[in-house]
Amino acid sequence: MRAEVLAAVQAELAEHGYDGLTIEAVAARSGVHRTTVYRRWKTVAGLLADLLRAGLDDAWEPADTGSLEGDLIALNREVHAALTDQPSVTQAVIAASFRTPEAAEALTHFWTDRYTRSAVVVERAVRRGELPSTTDAHQLLLTATAPLYHQLVLLRQPMPRTVADHHARVAAASTTV
Repeated sequence: MRAEVLAAVQAELAEHGYDGLTIEAVAARSGVHRTTVYRRWKTVAGLLADLLRAGLDDAWEPADTGSLEGDLIALNREVHAALTDQPSVTQAVIAASFRTPEAAEALTHFWTDRYTRSAVVVERAVRRGELPSTTDAHQLLLTATAPLYHQLVLLRQPMPRTVADHHARVAAASTTV
């Protein structure tokens, strides 16, 4: 039942944004009775927060391509795809997180988890001798991914995937042994 409801939340959020997200629409789309949704999640903010918490339970991990540059390019391609999908659930969740403290807190936990999991990219590069052991994984990952969020989310400007690849290459080259 939770998976069905959260899938409906994701679809409704992507299609209608936070302002168009209603418990009634989620119930109808998921096939779960409205009173059940109200009883378990109580509010739209509760639905959104649970959707973000569900992301903490997935098995996602960054690709291992065999090189730092390749790993960062693969990571940026995932970010790029998530931000340019139409409709983009990722962009909708980011926007919605500004609407409620529950969603903001859940999104912060989600991003913390993703950056923690992504640190393996740097750890592998250190083991391969591509990076010094003193490399700040979080800073390197921000260097690679931040331009995508800035251009696609904040500026709302298009970015070809080749430019996302370029930012990964710049980040990989910025920290050398």
